[in-house]
Amino acid sequence: MAAKIHGSCLCTTVRWTYSGPPAPMGHCHCSICRKCHGTAFATYMGGDGTHFAFTAGESAVRRYESSPGFMRAFCGGCGSVVPGIASDGHVFMPAGCFDGDPGARPKAHIFVAHRSDWYAIEDELRQFDAFARAAGPDLLSVDDEMRVKDAAGGTCACAGVAFRIDGSLVSAQFCHCTRCQKARSAAHATNAFGPSEAVVFLRGEDLIEHYKVPDARFFTQAFCRVCGSPAPRIDPGRGIAVIPFGAFDVAPEIRPQRHIFAANKAVWFDIPGALPQFDGDAPAA
Repeated sequence: MAAKIHGSCLCTTVRWTYSGPPAPMGHCHCSICRKCHGTAFATYMGGDGTHFAFTAGESAVRRYESSPGFMRAFCGGCGSVVPGIASDGHVFMPAGCFDGDPGARPKAHIFVAHRSDWYAIEDELRQFDAFARAAGPDLLSVDDEMRVKDAAGGTCACAGVAFRIDGSLVSAQFCHCTRCQKARSAAHATNAFGPSEAVVFLRGEDLIEHYKVPDARFFTQAFCRVCGSPAPRIDPGRGIAVIPFGAFDVAPEIRPQRHIFAANKAVWFDIPGALPQFDGDAPAA
């Protein structure tokens, strides 16, 4: 009898269990996953949907059809990506939302042909340009028509929210804190930071919803209410903007410079590469 695997969104409204045997995970670099999670890649564990159940908050789940017949689910309260059920009955569970060790580990990178140009794959896992098995989608990429193309800027998965960067950003980093894992439903968040006036919304600012973690001083998730994609967050009180790197259609010149809260990294993820790692926040310059 397989042990139950538990998961939950950032606000804990949506919760679920999976009682089947752990399945291999995979890192997905398709452009839709990067948009919906706001980071470099998504990590999913698949399974037989008969072993899956929502235990709370199913009524809070919203769904967005990211490609014909493929529905992506997210919590309408906090924006976390939550498990979805494919048309063949398989469940796909975002690994960043597991509450403990799922007992599985990533085995491959898929859709690496769509990898962002600001992220280098530096581990030894197998890589596939598309889906890793013969039976699977051939392409998972966003429609280009409504994307930002002429300057640094980006859009959400549904392209309802669009922005550009006006001026220079000051820093960028990967964050492995447990809140970021839940918020982005991924191994980590990847964010750029700049002055609040650096982000100019071209459309859809009215589509952005916000969820602040009640016991956090600042931590707030901004997301598109239509597709759930993380969106730029403006904090006028501190005069800063936080921009999810996965939202960029045209990335800025700045690149992620460090890993922070590495002591809290997901048990199923090993941090690759030579960028500096800090157990907590980065020390002040």
